[in-house]
Amino acid sequence: MDSYGDSTALAAAYLIAALTWFIFAVVFYVLGSLFLMKIFEKAGVEGKWRAWVPFYNVMIFLKLGDLSPWLAFGFLLTWVPFLGWLVGIAMAVLMVLAAWRVGLKLQKSGAWVVLYIFLSIVWLGINAFDKSRWNPNIVPASWAGNGFLADRTVWQGIPVQPSAQAAPGYGAPQGYQPPAAQGYAPPQPGYGQPAAPQAPAAPQAPTFQPPAAPPAPAAPQPPVTPPAPPAPPATPSADPDAPQTGEQPPA
Repeated sequence: MDSYGDSTALAAAYLIAALTWFIFAVVFYVLGSLFLMKIFEKAGVEGKWRAWVPFYNVMIFLKLGDLSPWLAFGFLLTWVPFLGWLVGIAMAVLMVLAAWRVGLKLQKSGAWVVLYIFLSIVWLGINAFDKSRWNPNIVPASWAGNGFLADRTVWQGIPVQPSAQAAPGYGAPQGYQPPAAQGYAPPQPGYGQPAAPQAPAAPQAPTFQPPAAPPAPAAPQPPVTPPAPPAPPATPSADPDAPQTGEQPPA
């Protein structure tokens, strides 16, 4: 009889514990969905029902946090023996990264993510009902150039996050051009086909120019007087010994 009573009490204790856990899980899920609905409204997500769909609301939360929403399927691997705990740690890290990015877009500093780590439901409630406004134009994430982690999906009703675009320094450098094949040089950017030859311009009609007026005649110059001719030389006398005119005779 004692063993029967002990087993009954143990079964009742298990039933009460399971019922308490179920009620707690339902309350936690309802509050979490309500808070996510308010955060999704701030982010511009269309349709309040998205926050109430299990697993799908986690995918949207990852997408708003600049992470690929398909990473949420990693939660399905947490039930795999020996591997589940590693996947669980990895998924917890991804959720913390998404919360950090969502907090930045809700005008929160990076230290707020510590509250999400220890009391995620409180973090969701504060961000849902405070006066913060959604700002997706923040610095791109460091993993924006990673093809596995970064968000590349486009879903109808969910705004595309500009901060999920590849950050400078990731991927191919800006303006990179692959090397040209040997022996062939591709046309340079901006090179266009040669311009078509233009038709010759039509000849212009000759314009009439009036004849220039003749220049005025120059005034007559006075005649130039010719210079006087030089005087003729003196005629020598017949007597060479005779004194020249003007000379005194010797005494």
